[in-house]
Amino acid sequence: MSTALTTRKDTGIAYVLWMGGLLGVCGLHRIYMGRVGSGILWMLTGGLCGVGQLVDLILMPQMIDDSARGRGW
Repeated sequence: MSTALTTRKDTGIAYVLWMGGLLGVCGLHRIYMGRVGSGILWMLTGGLCGVGQLVDLILMPQMIDDSARGRGW
């Protein structure tokens, strides 16, 4: 039986990886949080032309909580 919560991702690391988008490498924060599919999409589209990257800045705390609960996609 698996545990209810998996290892919590470090918030600071997630934000540092998000800042990679400012250098043209979008999506690393999503891959770090277990959202590999959308992370690759972000890499191929420049963070959905930057809009998705900005939305992620606001949604980052929720994505970290979802990752800790194993709900990354």
